[in-house]
Amino acid sequence: MVQAAYLHIPFCHHICHYCDFNKVFFENQPVDQYLDAMEQEMKYTVEKHGESRLKSIFVGGGTPTALTVPQLEKFLQIIQRHLSVEEGGEFTFEANPNELTEEKLQLLKDYSVNRLSIGVQTFNDEILKKIGRVHTKREAIKTIERARKVGFNNLSLDLMYSLPGQTIGDFVQTLKEAFELNVDHMSAYSLIIEPKTVFYNLMRKGKLQVPAQEEEAKMYDLLMDEMERHGFHQYEISNFTKPGFASRHNLTYWNNEEYYGIGAGAHSYTKGIRRANIGPINKYIEAVRKNGSAYLEEHEVCKAEMMEEEVFLGLRKTAGVSKKIFERKYGVPFNEVFGQQAQEQMKKGLLAEDKENIYLTRQGRFLGNEVFQAFIGVI
Repeated sequence: MVQAAYLHIPFCHHICHYCDFNKVFFENQPVDQYLDAMEQEMKYTVEKHGESRLKSIFVGGGTPTALTVPQLEKFLQIIQRHLSVEEGGEFTFEANPNELTEEKLQLLKDYSVNRLSIGVQTFNDEILKKIGRVHTKREAIKTIERARKVGFNNLSLDLMYSLPGQTIGDFVQTLKEAFELNVDHMSAYSLIIEPKTVFYNLMRKGKLQVPAQEEEAKMYDLLMDEMERHGFHQYEISNFTKPGFASRHNLTYWNNEEYYGIGAGAHSYTKGIRRANIGPINKYIEAVRKNGSAYLEEHEVCKAEMMEEEVFLGLRKTAGVSKKIFERKYGVPFNEVFGQQAQEQMKKGLLAEDKENIYLTRQGRFLGNEVFQAFIGVI
């Protein structure tokens, strides 16, 4: 049963130096035609799978708030026609601080958006410039105040660490200022240099200086300690929440549940099939007009792959993988399939278990990818 929908808006007024998501500059793009194609794909998808009332809708990008007010209203009306969130569900928009005007905030509120994920990254203006962000610390703070004034009480901040020129002291200050804003959810990710980004090209030329791995580890250690000290529960490797504000949308992924992916480059998982959409904007529009969908590739996930995904996605959560749910889903005990691999990681101090779950230790959170790899290709 489909639990969630991810809707992709690929337009940006400015491209950040670290971003490798599917995105294009806003100027001279066929935005309205793209939104029309998204509507056609939504209609096709709901008719094919029969689920339109969901636990969560997440609008990401790109930058969804890059849309003009008329475009944003058109898009919200499209969503309203084809998808809805069940009572108590979650409807999230990603947002850049410098683009969330009071008019846009009110529009989002009027169309039942109830959660904002705000891309702050850091409260250091100098580092913001280095990473290609165009907002300032003051704009970020004002945006959060403005969102509260309009009536949003479920706000999440996206933060980054191990950034060029960033010291542990800088990160301590960013966390201090984030806590002072009294939000209920934060995500914090270390910088990863991806191909086809400004930072990747600078790195190849020897012109990018980032903190050493030891410094990055110290920042993550500090992050976990400070979040706990301020009443945030770490429920996933990079995500922290006050009680009742965990991201339901992201939990859909980590619980290995089904979801729609609508838009250029979006991914979906329904009825055991993972699909990836065409990325280029005009090719996406053309494909949807012709077929109703824009699938670039489809992969039917076999049982062995499903079990592997259950483990490496589930281990991202601090609660870990439920042995009972694993056996219920796949008809075989966890230890019968992955017992040897789990024991090897436990001996290294990277995994632990209790009666119900297998989960990463604190040490294991630093080496998550190494642990996940141990469960791939063993069946």
